[in-house]
Amino acid sequence: MFARTTTPWPLVALFTAGYLAPYLLPTTVGRLDSGLPLSATQAGAVGSALLLSSAAAGFLLASRVDRVGPRTLARIGLVLAVLGYGSAALTHAVPAVIAGAVVGGFGSGTATTVAASGIAAERDPHRASTLGLLCVSALAGAVYLTVPHLGPGHGQPLAAIALTALAVWPLTGRLPVRTVTAHTRVETAGLPHRRAGLVLAGTLLCWSLAQNSLWGVSGRIGIHQAHLSEVTVGAVFAIALGTGLVGVIGAGALGSRLGRAVPIGAGTALIAGCIVLSASAHDLRTFATGEIAWNTLYPIVLSYVLGLAASLDPRGRWAVLVGSASSLGTAAGPLAGSVLSARAGFPAMGAILAVGLVVIAVPMTGVALHTGGRLLVPGTVRRRGGTPAAVVAASTGSPCGTVPQIGAPEQPVVEIPMDTLAAVPAQGDYYTAGPQQTAAATGG
Repeated sequence: MFARTTTPWPLVALFTAGYLAPYLLPTTVGRLDSGLPLSATQAGAVGSALLLSSAAAGFLLASRVDRVGPRTLARIGLVLAVLGYGSAALTHAVPAVIAGAVVGGFGSGTATTVAASGIAAERDPHRASTLGLLCVSALAGAVYLTVPHLGPGHGQPLAAIALTALAVWPLTGRLPVRTVTAHTRVETAGLPHRRAGLVLAGTLLCWSLAQNSLWGVSGRIGIHQAHLSEVTVGAVFAIALGTGLVGVIGAGALGSRLGRAVPIGAGTALIAGCIVLSASAHDLRTFATGEIAWNTLYPIVLSYVLGLAASLDPRGRWAVLVGSASSLGTAAGPLAGSVLSARAGFPAMGAILAVGLVVIAVPMTGVALHTGGRLLVPGTVRRRGGTPAAVVAASTGSPCGTVPQIGAPEQPVVEIPMDTLAAVPAQGDYYTAGPQQTAAATGG
């Protein structure tokens, strides 16, 4: 689909521009609440509308990247992001801010769609996803450390997202104008791994909802339950994002050595423990330990889930759809966390979220085992009627050069006609082996 390069920096940059808005959601919502005549609930609703618009772009454009062209669609998304977030940052009119956030969210989702489609076509989608998470984590951490020093107001985080989209624009020139897809068999077969893809999309929606339920109320847990100052809570968040970078680097170094089932299943279970620890924190040590450990594990597991989604379809459609489902969960998370904490308290909220994560870890691990744990062996080219061998191989981390690349057309099976009326040989047509008989037969 996309040209294979050593490091797909244009796709990584698009990934960063698209994912930055969800990473900055806490500070964006907080600034909307403090800088505009909006209540906390209304500011959260604006953030949810932004993420819902981003998810809608993924659902609408998942199958249209090939048709429109990666370069064109990426530039449309970046333009919408610059105009939407930029206008929302420059105005104080609430309706204009809401409209700008929705338009910018659709632009972010469009950029993420192109990035996910391209990453799915890479030789190593997990590595590309890891690079994207590394870049967006580093950039978000820098914004969290910089924005408080730029004064009050709602515009700073929105302007940061708009400027990131503007900076990524020059790299879109290295994307193809049109996607050349000669693999008609893969195209016409529809979405492969439908059951696995639907299960992964549904579970990742719940997975992201649980993560952002905690993220949306983490500040309140630190201030009201652990009795920390706002400055201390901010420092904990900055350190947590820094350790998240370490986690992403570790995931990239680990690669596919453990497969995908172990990092996804065991990592989700560990995250559940971190959520319980953070939600029950009453002092700095417990709060910091839970938040830092959680932010270290979260990007690791997410990178493997994104790599798993990319391996389900060489055209990247499942990667886009699964990512959009994750955005839906991200959008609903802050509201769910607020409702649970208000009705049951922070510790009970953490316990409920942890149990939910452990439950959904089972089907997520099952998908990883079923679609990402099989080696390419003789007989798997057309096993069960259908997955091309290249797709199976690319999802297992098989050594390069020993299997066809993902999406590569299979070798056609050629039927050789045989003459059914074979001639009946006469006994005189055959001689015993040996030089004397050969000479006699040739008249020598």
